[in-house]
Amino acid sequence: MAERTATAAGALLLIAGARGAIGSTLATGAALLESEPQAILPYLTAVERFPVCDPPLQLAVAGWDLADRGIEEALTRHRVVPRRTWHPLMPALERMPVRPFPLAGKLAERVETLTSDIAAFRALHPGLPAVMVNLLPAAPLADLAHLPDIPSLLAAPEALALPDLAYALAALRCGVPLVNFTPNEVELPALLREAEARAVPICGRDGKTGQTFLKVVLASALRARQLQVEGWYSLNILGNADGRNLMDPDCAAGKLANKTDLLDNLLGYSVGGGPESGAHKVHIDYYPPRGDAKEAWDVIDFRGFFGLPMSLRLNLQGRDSILAAPMAIDLALWMIALQRAGFRGAVPSLAFYFKRPVGKNPPLRFEEQTAALEALQRQVRAPQTSRGEENA
Repeated sequence: MAERTATAAGALLLIAGARGAIGSTLATGAALLESEPQAILPYLTAVERFPVCDPPLQLAVAGWDLADRGIEEALTRHRVVPRRTWHPLMPALERMPVRPFPLAGKLAERVETLTSDIAAFRALHPGLPAVMVNLLPAAPLADLAHLPDIPSLLAAPEALALPDLAYALAALRCGVPLVNFTPNEVELPALLREAEARAVPICGRDGKTGQTFLKVVLASALRARQLQVEGWYSLNILGNADGRNLMDPDCAAGKLANKTDLLDNLLGYSVGGGPESGAHKVHIDYYPPRGDAKEAWDVIDFRGFFGLPMSLRLNLQGRDSILAAPMAIDLALWMIALQRAGFRGAVPSLAFYFKRPVGKNPPLRFEEQTAALEALQRQVRAPQTSRGEENA
């Protein structure tokens, strides 16, 4: 039986935070794809899962940003992609529209403006399905989960403290899938119910790019061998705008909780007996000389046969935006495939990509997460025309 093609040969990526380090890196990748696809395609996991390259994959980019600067200034400032790579692409990069985020007015007015922007962006690329990708900075925790419906969210003054919410609501109104790559909780109960009603898939939260990805792999392996973890110390050093923002304790609270809670959930027990023991620590430190080239240190203490102690040291020297940008593209391609297959609401089977995956019963261990992706791929390819939330 011929394989069913579930995705279009491209996507319109609507980027909240388009001039940030990840957003500008993603835009450069999209611009380079046409002339040098082998510099981009081998690093996309979704390309192997879906036949997106025949005809050639096309990625268009548009979005919003608070910063009043052009793409050349953004790329120069972030120092992620070498100038020799992006400078020849400037004509294409400058054609990618970026609009200012609406700061004035009530939440409903902001949503209205963003909805109008989305319609304008889609009119520029009528043949491409759109996906909203949230790349905004970490924000202070907002208590909005108790609000019962969308009108209540729109009327709540405290909702303005979470800028991401306007993008999420605008995407839902336009029937556009949402990728929440940030640690900010936009997948509120009221929003998820609306997504199911409108047949819009949502995935998130908090992209798992480097240290936490390896933490899941190692913790899964230690659990599989019945090696008891007694302590885990994690340090992140980064010097980009994300690192500077996370020096605000209120902004860092959500991300630190995501990194910390993940380990106990994965192992099935609290390391050291609980948070008060101090046996599991996660620190983020802003160190400007590193720029986007972040560094992560992990010290893992565990016990084996006869209760004898052992220890593992791990040092990751990665590039924050270089790791994150292809994941954002992968997730956008997944969202297109899922929406066409009839998925709606939260998609917990995409837990492979996130620190705190949303939805019912997301897979936790690494082997469970990869198996869930394989199963989800088979579901997407299955000849079904409609589908509810996958774990309903």
